[in-house]
Amino acid sequence: MKFRDLAAVAFLALLANGPAIVESARSVEGGDPAAFSTIRRMGRGVNILGYDGVWEGGVNAPFRAQDFALIRKAGFTHVRINFFGFRYMSVENRIDPTVLVRLDRIIEQSIRDGLTPVLDQHDNQLCQSTPEKCGPKLVAFWDQIAAHYAGAHPQLIFEILNEPGGAMSHTVWNAAFRDALAVIRAHDAARFVIVAALNNSAHDIENLDLPPADRRLIVTAHYYLPFTFTHQGAPWSPRLSALHDVDWGSEADKARVVEDFSLARDWASKHDRPLYLGEFGVYEKAPISAREAWMRHVAKTAESYGWSWAYWQFDHDFSLFDSSSHSWRQPLLDALMR
Repeated sequence: MKFRDLAAVAFLALLANGPAIVESARSVEGGDPAAFSTIRRMGRGVNILGYDGVWEGGVNAPFRAQDFALIRKAGFTHVRINFFGFRYMSVENRIDPTVLVRLDRIIEQSIRDGLTPVLDQHDNQLCQSTPEKCGPKLVAFWDQIAAHYAGAHPQLIFEILNEPGGAMSHTVWNAAFRDALAVIRAHDAARFVIVAALNNSAHDIENLDLPPADRRLIVTAHYYLPFTFTHQGAPWSPRLSALHDVDWGSEADKARVVEDFSLARDWASKHDRPLYLGEFGVYEKAPISAREAWMRHVAKTAESYGWSWAYWQFDHDFSLFDSSSHSWRQPLLDALMR
């Protein structure tokens, strides 16, 4: 994620936890029941490995193989694997086979420990800055990935691109994701695939041109509102780095989350599509009690609509887990899980 520039504006929700899908959140026609079952199976999740040395061959850097079991024991049922795919592609757009072996091990270990893996192509900078170069690279990436996993790991879910936006228009993004989806479907007609609204915003979901006949799609968005609260003290943003002690938790604050999520819920009902909140979180400079309150309210509101969610993130910044002591930040974990 790393909102280095905060280019996206309103990241709205789409999540699902253990509770059953709320029937009022979708119509009875058109949707694939298996898609909604997949959302229930995904349940609560956490983002992992985006900034870890494992991809370059590091060991315990800082994520450890046994952390999958800790994640499952804590009550999570899926992991969103943040894979910077373009970074490991050659000038001919071939994925480094050594890195692909590492990805295999991560996916296999997550499944062994009872977690549903979401493979998120997290490398979005090229797409946001130079969309005309993004499309061919995205197609090449998913052509290789889909061929590699064809017939294997039916639990594995693909996410085409993290946070499309920047210089991409709705027209460019619709064409890019549909081209990538086409090569996935050429290898794997049954795989569940996650597609983001432009800027991961619920306000842009209506502009998402999903193939009507492909019902094995899950739509995703992210939520970090208000940025002045969730990103206060973030050193990569000149605008927000000086902010501190910004509170959250009034009735108006809570109502804003419900209002935002209702927009996504209404879209899902109209189009009979399952929703996934792939990211939401608060930077560690926020007051701890307010941070916990925001996390709890976002997660529980999403669950009340029957969405699946993944918190941003396991370690590094925004973290639920302290790698130095190798232990959960228990109050934050409790805010999500209780």
